[in-house]
Order: sequence, then structure tokens, then C-alpha cells
Amino acid sequence: MSNEEALKSYNVQNFRTPDGYTSDIAVFTILSSKVGEFKPPSMKLMLMLIKRAELNSEGHQNIDAGKWALPGGFVHDNETALEAARRELYEETGVRNIHIEHFGVYDTPKRDPRGWIISNAHYAIVPEHKLAERKANDDAQDVKLISVDEVFHLDLAFDHYQIITDAIHTIKNDLLQTNIAKNFLQEFFTYSELQAVLKTVTNDPAILSDQAFSRKIKSLPFIKEVTGKKTQRTSKTPTQLYQFVDEINSRRSIYTARY
Repeated sequence: MSNEEALKSYNVQNFRTPDGYTSDIAVFTILSSKVGEFKPPSMKLMLMLIKRAELNSEGHQNIDAGKWALPGGFVHDNETALEAARRELYEETGVRNIHIEHFGVYDTPKRDPRGWIISNAHYAIVPEHKLAERKANDDAQDVKLISVDEVFHLDLAFDHYQIITDAIHTIKNDLLQTNIAKNFLQEFFTYSELQAVLKTVTNDPAILSDQAFSRKIKSLPFIKEVTGKKTQRTSKTPTQLYQFVDEINSRRSIYTARY
């Protein structure tokens, strides 16, 4: 039987189809603030959220109006979910030209009061200057960088609590297993500056302990000492500077090497 013959016997009405197909985008950054002389910076993991406007772009009452949410919206029939994610991010926040990746599909029944809506979740973790042009537009009443510590105390739309939880787990793996942390560090950095970045996503004792991490950094395969260079940025005692080694496989975990 040819495809043409098979299609004649196929009836799309026999199958329940979704009521909508959407893309959501979790965009993270890390903000640094100086806490004093000879001390490493304080760093916070931040998430960009929008506040849903009372009316949508068509002038109709918005679902979950006034709640905080991830930027996102419906996929058009002439684009992929990734293309829709880039478009919606720009339309609602003014942010574009950042690298985003897909990490999950959310299809739990009744996750959206409008019907059976399937969402593709995407994420990015970028330096704050990549988000400098953020401005609420379209379905968004407001757009803000909010500390991850505060996010879960907000009234979040849809199932975004779960999506954000999963996104944090994903970027935790990125920060601990790749060289993406270099986006938040100077070219040459101390062990405590790298430690401050990693502490934004983990409470692991091997990272929280200054002594343990100062030993651990020497065994990481994608980091090397900068010969003859020390600094007093984070300590009264001159401290060794390090740099990332891009040519080494950067997906080796910080847990690869043993003490």
C-alpha cells in the first residue's frame, strides 16, 4: 500500500490533538557584588521573569493575569519550537541574540486552564549585559531579574514552578560540568572567585569548604594555574590565579578528580 492509499484511510478526527503548542524560556544570569576589601565577591543566581499583563496582545483578558511567569507563547505553524522561543523572548522582553537550548517537554493534563497545551521548555545562562536591553512588551506588563531564592515565593503562572525547578537543575549541571562559569569571571581568577560562582547552584561541602575547594581546583582538567601570577583581590595574602583551558574537554565534571 502506498502512502497515498494509506492516507485515504486515515482520519485525523479519530485522534485527540492538543489545543495548543507553546515554548517557554528560562533565562538565568549571575550578579556579582563586592563585599569588602580582600574578599571574594558575593554572587546571586537570577532569573528573568515577566509579569503577565491584564490583557493579551489581542486585547482579551489574559489567563493568569498579574502572575509572574517565564517569557513564552504559542508556536506558529511555520516555525519550530526553538524559533518560537527566540521570537517570544524578543517580543516580550526585548532580549535577543543569546544562545538558548531546549531541555524539556511539559504535557501534564490540566497544566494550563485553556486546555491541553503542550510546552517546550528552553533555557539560557548568560552574562547580565546580554539582558541590558530588557523591556516589557506584548503580553508582558513588567520584566525583572529576580533572585532564585525569591522566585519560589512568588505567585507563578501555570506549571512554571516545576519548569523553573527543572531549569535550575539543568544549569547546575552546566556550571559544574562545563567551562560556562568563565562567562562570570575575569580571564584570570582565584579559586574563591570560581567557588563563588559555583555556590550559586550547589550546597555541596566539597565546594562550600574553602580548604577543600582550594585543593580541588588544582586537579580540575579544564583549569590551569597562570604561571607567575598572583593577586590580592580576594585575600591579603597573594593568591594564585587560574584560567580555563578551552582545548581540554570542558564537559569533565569538577567531581572527576579525587582528593
